[in-house]
This record gives sequence, structure tokens and C-alpha cells, in this order.
Amino acid sequence: MITYLRGDITQRTPTYVVVDVNGVGYLVHISLNTFSQIEKKDEVKILTHLHIKEDSHTLYGFADETERNLFRHLISVSGVGPNTAQIVLSSLSADELRAAIIGEQEQVFRAVKGIGPKMAKRIILDLKDKLVKDSGDLPLTFPSQNNTIREEALSALVALGFQKIAVQKVLNQLLKDQAIQSVEQLIKLALRELSA
Repeated sequence: MITYLRGDITQRTPTYVVVDVNGVGYLVHISLNTFSQIEKKDEVKILTHLHIKEDSHTLYGFADETERNLFRHLISVSGVGPNTAQIVLSSLSADELRAAIIGEQEQVFRAVKGIGPKMAKRIILDLKDKLVKDSGDLPLTFPSQNNTIREEALSALVALGFQKIAVQKVLNQLLKDQAIQSVEQLIKLALRELSA
């Protein structure tokens, strides 16, 4: 298994790069997120996943381990192939994708070409528990009042520029540990945690 390549980029497009490793050029399919991270680099270390089919060996490349792990999770879902996984990772950042799956936000997948409502449900159903376990997040099950407070606080904190997945983690912990009475109280407590 080829786990990464280190070399010079001799050709680059938003969907693939050619990496020259000691005179051998490897064509590596990438997402737009990876492209934006390596766009300005001439030399690169790119993490890879080798997908083997009867008629082809295809390399998929990633700027970081988080994206590669999400790719591997996605292709483990029945009906999601490597190309669809790349489209998902080009349409959503790793944080957005993780938050959409953990938060069971099917509507987020509507923006992704080739993912219908059934496929979105299957991705969420298959991957939610794995991602909660991986990220140490708590399941998003709260009483309805807390859920409303949580959603309002989440929107406000994301609007302030905090990363959605980090905010979700903090909010989940606060709602589990304390009796929160209002959105304002939750936001103040969350700001303390996020700014620490």
C-alpha cells in the first residue's frame, strides 16, 4: 500500500496532480480542499489511498490525515465510490462534513452533486457512531428546550467565526454538565471555553 508520496509537483489541476518521485510521475486524484492547500507548493508530501479495481489502480491524495480518514469512512458506505467521496470532500470541508454527519443534517448534503436524500441518510446512519467515537464528540441527544438553545448558540458562535465542530463539542459538554437556562448563558460559557 502506498501511504504517501513526497516529491515535486510537475502538473496540477483542481482535480489531480502529478507528483514526480525520483523520476517516476504519479497521477494523484485530489479534492478541491487539498488543491487549495497545495496550490502554491512546488514540493509536496501528499497522503494517499490506493484504490484497486480489476482494470485500474488509482491513487487518491490528501493534504492531511483528517481528510483521508473521512474519505475512507465515506467509501465504506454502500453505494459511495471513491469519485463520489472526492466530490463530497470538494463540496464540504472536513469540519463541515463531520458536523453534518454527527448533527444528522441531511440538508447539508443537498449541495453535493450526486448525493440524494437516501444516500445522505445512509451516510449519516453508517458513519455517525464512527465519527462520534473518532472525535470524542457526545451524541447529539438533548431535551427539546436544550436543543433549541443549543441550535441558537451554535449559529451565533459560528457567525462569530468559531469552527462548527469545536463549538458543537463545547456545547455538548456544557449542556451535559450544567443546567443551562438561556441562550445568553450558554454562549457566555462557551466563549470562555473556546477562548481558553
